[in-house]
Amino acid sequence: MTDKLAELERQCARRIAELAGLKELEQLRLDMLGKKGELTTLLKSLGSASPEERPALGRLVNSARENIEKMLEAAKAGIQTRETADRLSAERIDVTKPGKAPQFGAKHPMTTVLDSLKDIFVGMGYSIAEGPEIETPYYNFDSLNISATHPARSEQDTFYFANGDSLRTSTSPMQVHIMEAGQLPVRAICPGRVYRRDEVDATHAPVFHQLEGIVVDKGVTMGDLKGTLELFAKELFGSGTKVRFRPHYFPFTEPSAEMDVSCFVCGGQGCRVCKHEGFIEILGCGMIHPRVLEMSGIDPVVYSGFAFGMGLERISMQRFGISDLRLLHENDVRFLKQF
Repeated sequence: MTDKLAELERQCARRIAELAGLKELEQLRLDMLGKKGELTTLLKSLGSASPEERPALGRLVNSARENIEKMLEAAKAGIQTRETADRLSAERIDVTKPGKAPQFGAKHPMTTVLDSLKDIFVGMGYSIAEGPEIETPYYNFDSLNISATHPARSEQDTFYFANGDSLRTSTSPMQVHIMEAGQLPVRAICPGRVYRRDEVDATHAPVFHQLEGIVVDKGVTMGDLKGTLELFAKELFGSGTKVRFRPHYFPFTEPSAEMDVSCFVCGGQGCRVCKHEGFIEILGCGMIHPRVLEMSGIDPVVYSGFAFGMGLERISMQRFGISDLRLLHENDVRFLKQF
């Protein structure tokens, strides 16, 4: 019995030396001390010993159990210490290693321009309004004095739904929505997306952005319109900016005009950017047509107003010297980082 117990302890020590982890250690514990373990089997064999031998043999078995348990506990502590050290080594942070600088985003050039426009017009007492991008034919065309046979409908061909509604072709329908609310006087700007069935090229896209402006009050004149837009141009492009108004035609304004600003590159001397004209067109404007006021429930004898609309892409391109509209929508970080 003594030899068997000594051999069992030596066998336990050998297996501990070969252990790979806690899972194998647990299996060794079961093999030695479990219900069917070798030490348990020896303990059961004491039943065949004489009564005089049993106490001494029991003490030997218990001593062997204590020795094996101590070896297993020491092995467990060693394995846990080693695994903790390995984990800490794997997760170690080298504080002397250069860190990775976080990448900070920046405003898109169009967002920068839109924020500037909002600041300018809010500073002049305008509110900011938003409206639906899906419009009925009435709001998109009829209420703006564009009849079913008007050539402007084909020029502003858009995306239609089965019920006849369409994606709005401009932000001008917001004029009517605001005037129909009946809260006069009105002084508001309306930025938003618009849609037309245009081919994509350097200056066109099927989805682009506009900013509409509208003022309705008693005694509003063309002089108010020109003064407002001249101040806007100087605030956006610089105090030395010159403006020029050219007669034009829009169905929903009368009289109507297009406004040009002096070229931001050559200062009005003439260059490739302004096609050697010295001026660049940036928006259309005019006095709101009396018929549009009437259809919106406003008496054109008592009230008058003006409206203007500009493309945000065009303004952004002119402000930052961008030659291709597609660059604004391709999300190329190399391009956007310049702004």
